[in-house]
Amino acid sequence: MAARGALPAHRYTQDEITAQFAEIVLTDQARRPVLERLHRSSTIQTRHLVLPLDKYAMLEGFSEANDYFISSAVDLGTRAVQQALDAAGLSPSDVDVIVSTTVTGLAVPSLDARLVPLLGLRRDVRRVPLFGLGCVAGAAGIARTHDLLAGDPDGVAVLLSVELCSLTLQRDDESMANLVGSGLFGDGAAAVVLVGERRARSMGLVGDDGTDQAPEVVATRSTFYPDSERVMGWDIGSNGFRLVLDSTVAEVVEDNLAGDVSAFLGEHDLVIDDVAHWVAHPGGPKVLEAMQRSLGLDDSALALTWESLAAIGNLSSSSVLHVLADTLERSPAGSGNPAVMTAMGPGFCSEIVLLRW
Repeated sequence: MAARGALPAHRYTQDEITAQFAEIVLTDQARRPVLERLHRSSTIQTRHLVLPLDKYAMLEGFSEANDYFISSAVDLGTRAVQQALDAAGLSPSDVDVIVSTTVTGLAVPSLDARLVPLLGLRRDVRRVPLFGLGCVAGAAGIARTHDLLAGDPDGVAVLLSVELCSLTLQRDDESMANLVGSGLFGDGAAAVVLVGERRARSMGLVGDDGTDQAPEVVATRSTFYPDSERVMGWDIGSNGFRLVLDSTVAEVVEDNLAGDVSAFLGEHDLVIDDVAHWVAHPGGPKVLEAMQRSLGLDDSALALTWESLAAIGNLSSSSVLHVLADTLERSPAGSGNPAVMTAMGPGFCSEIVLLRW
């Protein structure tokens, strides 16, 4: 497994973004202190945006925003995939399947199709575009790619996530969801390369003694929570993607995550205290605090997730893959320790991935 993130060139402080977005989002500047308070409470210091900051006030509706999405997503996606393949020591011609996920723009042909000629992927590459999973899609994408490789042990697969959240910003929308979202979400992409079991052995990623020389996906678990459709998602209309974000998200995390994780780990003779690395989606401060309380984790367990949130914000599905890349960089494989990747998203649902490296 190799993971790499890619970020747009335009980087701004949270205060700079707040000042510009306040002019776009608010119809009544008397509410500006509320927006400023919400943006400060995000703990985000900087974010990367796909457009120059002053360009957002000039966007003329959903069509123009989506055109920017397609062109920019292709550029970022190409960079992320090539870097991940380079890190894995593989070439585009080695790729047997590419899984792509996004929830911040629409493209037909899908992003993965547009990358085939740009990267030099084979004509017989299998494409699996995913849409609608939102923040959970980074972890779910790893899980579904692993499922595909279980039936193709010689295969090479790439997971690509591209999320350009800033292009969904709603003009003159003072809803609490839009005020929170305008201060939380950033833009970025990430790619992960995974290989089947036999391919891993042929590449020397499994030692002669059976120990892993690279991270391995051991098992996955999807959980759907009934009657939670309006917890998170989009309302899609003539103005594009309008955020649905209920205040109960953190409560759902705190009420459910520990039980789900414990039951899943128990099936593999593990408990929460056995987990050496936590690769968590940086959903926001309240979500991360709820996760720590629910799982009984100290601040150090989610340190990389908190760092990612501060440095780049919440990138929807791409975020947990950035955290994965950071974790792999700082914790080389070889010890055989268990790790858990987790994310939650529209449905409402969770995805838990048990890793070992």
